[in-house]
Amino acid sequence: MAEPHQIVFLFDVDNTLLDNDRMKADLGDYVSRTFGAEGRDLLWALYEEERVKHGYADFLGTLERFRLAHLEDLRVMDLANWVVDYPFADRLYPGALDAVRHVRQWGLPVILTDGDGVYQPHKLERAGLIAAFDGHVLNYVHKEAELDAVTHAYPAKHYVLIDDKLSVLGSVKRSWNKRVTTVFPRQGHYANDPKTLKDLPPADIEIARIADLMQHDFGTIVPA
Repeated sequence: MAEPHQIVFLFDVDNTLLDNDRMKADLGDYVSRTFGAEGRDLLWALYEEERVKHGYADFLGTLERFRLAHLEDLRVMDLANWVVDYPFADRLYPGALDAVRHVRQWGLPVILTDGDGVYQPHKLERAGLIAAFDGHVLNYVHKEAELDAVTHAYPAKHYVLIDDKLSVLGSVKRSWNKRVTTVFPRQGHYANDPKTLKDLPPADIEIARIADLMQHDFGTIVPA
């Protein structure tokens, strides 16, 4: 095994570095204009079914099922191209890449995300995130269940996990305890839904937005 890093910073992507809620709103508007309100409602119903089935947002599976429901409508091909060509780089939160550069002075930034093996890497590439992280990317179905794989890929004396899902932060904290510092950016619908947050323990650090990470000095961390 490689010599462990002093600190590895694990960054979530959707609604942590990238405004995925904005992308979904844009997609809903496009489908509503093209296929009407019924088409939009069908798209999101299929999206939820695929998300429950796979445990992550399966846009490719959703689009395929939507296509099968509109085989005679040639505009359905335009929908696929709209999703593939979406300007994800424009949806990075202000200061997101600055925050990544900020933590480099203490350790190695790594993307730790959930998603399929085609659309999610494409999104990261379009957003410029693969380049920004020098190719250090981990993509799982349920990342909180793959902590052994994370430590094998990027051994470290300490980890800092930045994620908009308080449930994920809590799960990793229970597994790694003092080995991890959890950071909760209050961005996106998961991070601001009282029902989702109910009864969950707080993160070690809470910030209003990802750019606020630059206000923190991680040099004070003493690895357990």
